[in-house]
Amino acid sequence: MFNRILVVCVGNICRSPMAEALFKQALAGRNVSVSSAGLGALAGHGIEPQAQAVLEAHGLDASGHRARQIIPAMVRGADLVLVMEEWQRTEVAGLDPTARGKIHLLGRWGEFEIDDPYRQSDEQFKRTYDAIVRGVTEWTTRL
Repeated sequence: MFNRILVVCVGNICRSPMAEALFKQALAGRNVSVSSAGLGALAGHGIEPQAQAVLEAHGLDASGHRARQIIPAMVRGADLVLVMEEWQRTEVAGLDPTARGKIHLLGRWGEFEIDDPYRQSDEQFKRTYDAIVRGVTEWTTRL
């Protein structure tokens, strides 16, 4: 059973906070904690306004989010670490090589990566959101 899920992207202001919000909604009422962090986090920054707008359009709110830099203790403390792109698996494993087996792509089941929408169009944020929904849904059915 996965009781602690960590979602990781680069800046922790777009993809991972969107995934965190979606997982929290999908897993509400279950004994699962979900958090997020970034490999190159804009520590202390809030969610990107375009990402927040997409979440709000779907009834979600991550306005209280503050970006965090991933550290080895976060990886060790998680039961499952989900990343957006394959190269991120290697980077996260470098923080704690013993965690390699619990680090997976959010898009693992559909065999897809989720592109970074940072500084791109609203339409790209919507596509990214849709891909994250797909990944969260696929994982949620397996948790």
